[in-house]
Amino acid sequence: MPKLKTNRAAAKRFKKTGSGKFMRARANKSHILTKKPSKRTRRLRQSTVVDPINVSALRRMLPYL
Repeated sequence: MPKLKTNRAAAKRFKKTGSGKFMRARANKSHILTKKPSKRTRRLRQSTVVDPINVSALRRMLPYL
């Protein structure tokens, strides 16, 4: 069985936790921040767990992560 290539775009965007879950950054934090409340922008700084429906695709993209 040959080695599998890691999808480098995915490797830069996702991290794996000790329990095997994938973490991602939240969206909507790049621009047009003046109209968003401070409470919301603080919450957007925190990472969150990837939805279970996308985990199988991520496992294929990141075989060794």
